[in-house]
Amino acid sequence: HHITQPCVEGPAKAMTWALQDAHVTPAEIDYINAHGTGTQANDVTETQAIHAVFSENADRLFVSSTKSMHGHTLGAAGGIEAAITLLALRNGLIPPTANFTSADPACNLNVVANHARPAELQLALSNTFAFGGLNATLVMRRS
Repeated sequence: HHITQPCVEGPAKAMTWALQDAHVTPAEIDYINAHGTGTQANDVTETQAIHAVFSENADRLFVSSTKSMHGHTLGAAGGIEAAITLLALRNGLIPPTANFTSADPACNLNVVANHARPAELQLALSNTFAFGGLNATLVMRRS
């Protein structure tokens, strides 16, 4: 693997291990705040990783990327996205992927586009991936 090129295995392992650590099955997750940088390489790779982990459940998941609103803040991105994911769980409102016009056919996920969507959420993931294979996924539960 190249240090700046994403690969499916790392993000898939991060999500799988986070689910295992939380004693949660893929079928229980309602929403993913994707790493979602809006680049072809990253978005296709993350989509493939989500499909690898969630298989038949991937199609029913709500997915959005809040980077479309706050930008890629590098080291702070994961913290900001985790806070937004917690707010989504608390408020029952999924933040959208802003300025979304059309999906790449290779990114076949249920993207929440342009407008927040009300939903009863119990469990969510927040993905943060970085150069060099640094991958982190948090599982969050509505309290």
